[in-house]
Amino acid sequence: MKSILRGVIFLLSFLGIFNLTTETAFAQAKTVVTEGEAAIVNNDIPSARQEAVARAKWAAVERVVGVQVKAESFVQNMVLVEDVMKSQVTGVVKKFDVLDQQKKEGDIYWVRVRCTVEPAKARQAVSTLALNGSIALFIPARKPQAGGGDRFEETNILSETLIGKLTAQDYKVIDVAPTGAADAAEIECAAKGGHSLLLRSLMYKFLSNLLIIGKTDYTISTKKGEDIGYGLSMPFNNVTVRLTYRVVAKNNKTGAVEVLTAGAEQAKGLAGNAEDAAASALKDLAEKIAPKILDTVAKYIEGNAKKVQVKVMGVSDLDTNMEVKGILQNIVWVTGVEDKEMGKYIVTYPESTLYLANSIKQKGDFKIINFTPYSIDLEYQK
Repeated sequence: MKSILRGVIFLLSFLGIFNLTTETAFAQAKTVVTEGEAAIVNNDIPSARQEAVARAKWAAVERVVGVQVKAESFVQNMVLVEDVMKSQVTGVVKKFDVLDQQKKEGDIYWVRVRCTVEPAKARQAVSTLALNGSIALFIPARKPQAGGGDRFEETNILSETLIGKLTAQDYKVIDVAPTGAADAAEIECAAKGGHSLLLRSLMYKFLSNLLIIGKTDYTISTKKGEDIGYGLSMPFNNVTVRLTYRVVAKNNKTGAVEVLTAGAEQAKGLAGNAEDAAASALKDLAEKIAPKILDTVAKYIEGNAKKVQVKVMGVSDLDTNMEVKGILQNIVWVTGVEDKEMGKYIVTYPESTLYLANSIKQKGDFKIINFTPYSIDLEYQK
């Protein structure tokens, strides 16, 4: 009996050590070599070097996570990103060494760095930059093809029509299909309620807090030439296309992935061949579900809007105060600006404060003094 007990204790101890070793292996930091560049403005080489190093460090984070959409497409000043990392996700880059650096032609400063990145914290850092107004979409369609059989068409009339309607509302839409980040089988499982890890992975890769996923299938209800009674033959192929879809989003308070809406729709198409009939049905499906999806997305973004206090130094008269207010009101996704006193405003904004600070900085007349998740301090330099 004692020997059996000792054996059980040994086995449990072994499994505990194995699990600990496995967890440690998965959590191990990764070392990568990346490059960064920055423009030298007014011969300010130290600032250009700082910016170039920040870009190289962030490139290392993106490489470790496997990001498809680069943060630089959203944020011009990567030093702001580094400030966020220091304040919100410390220890993302555990250490870094500058391997090479030089001033290039055209007033460009270039660096090559070796960075050691913590994968879990890298994913957390990327997650903080995900946009509520950026949507990743993947709805593969199984379609009949000429000559018989069928195929999965990952970019199709349904997905393209939805992308067009979403971009018309100024949303940034990323088509997942061409990237190869997921396949139809995975999306089918996710649309039915599983594969939460896949959903999180897609959010990391595309810097998006919103995913529209789904899958379509078809049946040929009536074939061309088929007897439909009374001595008549069907003049067209009648194809029914069925869509199962979900709109999922990250809860910005808990970090959990939540289903905003889900549904199943169908549409019919008539044409001389089954492929054209399916295409017609897909187009009708897009028109049917687009209003529901647009309404869901709008409510999500509205629900995530927050109040940010923007304090601007250098505003000393009413004309300048109104001018600055007008600049703030014209920033993308700003839904409201309330002036509290001279040079102080409350801005309603649905994204990270980082993006608001970056957008203001791009206006050219402002210098960022400081920013937190709910406040930005600026200097107006006009």
